[in-house]
Amino acid sequence: MHTFFKLLPLACACALCSAMAQTTASEIIITGNPLGREQTSVPASVLGRSELIERGQSTLGETLSGLPGVSSTYFGPNASRPIIRGLDGDRIRVLNNSASSVDASALSFDHAVPLDVLSTERIEVLRGPAALQYGGSAVGGVVNVIDNRIPREPLSGLSGKAQLQGATGNNERSVAGLLESGNERWAWHVDGFDRHTGFVRVPVTLACDKTGETLYAPRICNSASHSWGGAIGASTFWDHGYLGASVNTYQSDYGTVAEDRVTIGMKTTRYALEGQVRQLPGWFESVKGRMSHTDYRHTEFDNGAPGTVFANQGHDLRVEARHRELLGWQGLVGAQLESGRFSAVGDEAFAPFSLTRSRALFVHEVLPTFWGQFNAGARWESVHVASLGNPSLSRFEVGARQFAPWSLAAGALVQLAPAWRLTSNAAVTQRAPKDYELFANGPHLATHAWEVGSSQLGLEKSKSLDAGLEWKAGPNRMGITAFASDFDNFIALLATGQVQGSLAEQTYRGVKASFRGLEANGRQRLWQNTATLDLEWRADSVRARNDSTGEPLPRIAPLRMGATLAYAQGPWGAKLGADWHAAQNRVPTGSVATGAYTLVNASVSYRQKQDGKLFDWFARIDNLTDQLAYSASSILTSTAFGKSPLPGRSFKLGVQAGF
Repeated sequence: MHTFFKLLPLACACALCSAMAQTTASEIIITGNPLGREQTSVPASVLGRSELIERGQSTLGETLSGLPGVSSTYFGPNASRPIIRGLDGDRIRVLNNSASSVDASALSFDHAVPLDVLSTERIEVLRGPAALQYGGSAVGGVVNVIDNRIPREPLSGLSGKAQLQGATGNNERSVAGLLESGNERWAWHVDGFDRHTGFVRVPVTLACDKTGETLYAPRICNSASHSWGGAIGASTFWDHGYLGASVNTYQSDYGTVAEDRVTIGMKTTRYALEGQVRQLPGWFESVKGRMSHTDYRHTEFDNGAPGTVFANQGHDLRVEARHRELLGWQGLVGAQLESGRFSAVGDEAFAPFSLTRSRALFVHEVLPTFWGQFNAGARWESVHVASLGNPSLSRFEVGARQFAPWSLAAGALVQLAPAWRLTSNAAVTQRAPKDYELFANGPHLATHAWEVGSSQLGLEKSKSLDAGLEWKAGPNRMGITAFASDFDNFIALLATGQVQGSLAEQTYRGVKASFRGLEANGRQRLWQNTATLDLEWRADSVRARNDSTGEPLPRIAPLRMGATLAYAQGPWGAKLGADWHAAQNRVPTGSVATGAYTLVNASVSYRQKQDGKLFDWFARIDNLTDQLAYSASSILTSTAFGKSPLPGRSFKLGVQAGF
C-alpha cells in the first residue's frame, strides 16, 4: 500500500495539467448507464468513429491500449485482448452491442477476439466496480463494441461510408464499407470489410523457420493475417418501439508468432434479435430485450496440416424493464440467460468438452439529489459448469459444479462546484470459476505449460473501490481516479515444480491478491486564435501482488506517462505525441523483466466536404523513432522472449468517405 501513496502525488501533478480525448459532458455513455443519464459516476472511456480512424489497429487490445488503465495481452499483431487495471482473461467482459461476444479469446492468449474496428462505430470501456450489472466476469471492466447492424432509430434516404487504408510496417491493405437506408417505418443495414497484412517490421533481425530453412529478416515471424467479414440487418419501427435482427460473420487466417509454422483459421457467425417497447402502462414504462446465438470455430494448423479444433456455441438472452419513478428512485430490473457448449478436439486440447449455463437477475437504481446522484445495484447468479470429458482423450475428469455468486455495488457523483465533481464506486463481487479453471489437463503451448485445473475451486471473491476527481472549464479538463481491489481466492495459474512431458506443470489455485493503481488524464488549451493548440496528457500505474506469497503478479503494465500536442485549423488537424513506459522489474519468479522505452507517434488529418460528400483523409506514423521495445503485459515476453517485440516504424495512409 505504501507504494500506492508514493505514486499519488505524481499522478495528481500529471492530472492537474493533463488531458486526453475521453468522454465529454455532451456524450451519453451506453455501457453501465442503462437509464441514459448525461452525468454518471461510471469511469468510462469512449472511442467514436473519428478516434477509431486515428488509433485503430488490427486487434481490439492494441486499439484500446493506452487508454487510462488499459493495456493489452499482445500475443503479436494478430491476437490481443484488453487488460483493464491489471486484470485480463475472464475478468474482462467483451460485449458486442451490450450482448455477450462468444469466442475462445479468454481461454488462450493466441486466440483472437473476432471483432474488427473497421466495422465498428463506437467502443466504450467501462472500468472498475460500475461493471457489476454484467456479472462477476466483468470484475475488471467491460469493453462494449457497438455498431449499427440493427438500426435503433429511423433512417431517412440512403447513406453510406467507405474506408481505404494501407501501412508500410505490416504491408496492410484494408477496405471497408457500409450502406444504410430507410424511412419512418423500416431501415436496413449492410456492411463488409477485408484486411490483409504481411509480416510486421521490427527494429531487430529475427530468425524464422517457416519451411525447414532458417531465414533472417527484420520482421516478426509468422505474423501475416487475412481477416474479412460482413453483416446484414433490418429493423421495423412503430410509434413506441422497434424490432430488429441481424446476422454477421467474421473470418480470419493468421499466424500465431510463438511458433513459426502454426496458423489459425477462425470463423464465427452471430445471429441477433433486439427490440424495445416504450410508453407502457402500469409499473414499467419500457422493456428492452436482446437475444443472440453464436457459432464459433477455429482450427490450428501445423505446417498446413489441421491440428486441434476449438469450437464454442453460445446463446445469450437479456431483458431489461425500466420502472416508473418510485420515491425519487429511477431504475430497472432485468434478467439474463447464457449458455455455452465448448469443445476442443486434438492432441493439444488442454480443456475438455464442457457445458456452462448461467441465469441472473439484476437491478440498477439511481437517486438524483440536489448535490448530484447516488446509484446502487445488485446481481444474483446461478452458474452450472459441467465437464463432459473428451471422446478421444481419457485424461479429463468428468463432473459438474454448481455456483451461486452474487454482487453488490454502489456509487455517487457529487457536484462540488460548476466545474468540479467527485465520483466514487464500490463493489463486492463474486465470480464462478470457468470450465478450464476447473477441469483443464493438457499441453497449452501458448503458455509453454501443462495446465491442470482444480475441480474443488470455490468462488473468486473481491472487494473494489475507486474514487475520482474531475474538472472541466471550456476546452480544458482533467481527471484523476485512484482504485483498489482485494481478492479472496484469486484464481491464478501457478507453477507446481513438476514436469509433464517436456512442459512445466502449472495448476489453477486460489490465492489472496491485491491491486492498487491510479489513472490520470486531461487537456489544456495552450493557444486559440484562428487555430487551436492543445496539450494532452495521460498517466497510469497499477501494482498487483500475490498476497499469499508476497510476489508480484505477472503481466502487469508498468508506470506509463504520455503527452500529445494537438493542432487544429479549419479542416486540418495534426498531432505529435510520446508515451513513456517505465521499466517493469516487479515480476514473479520465472517471468522476464522489461526495460523502459518511449514510443513517438505523429498524425495529420484533413476533412474535405464536396457535393454532399465528406472525405476524412488521415496519415499516421507509429513508433517514429523505430524504438525496440517489449511488452511487460505479454506472456510472450517470458515464454518466447525476442520472438515478438512491439512493431517498429510504420506509415499509415487512408481515407474514409461518407455520403
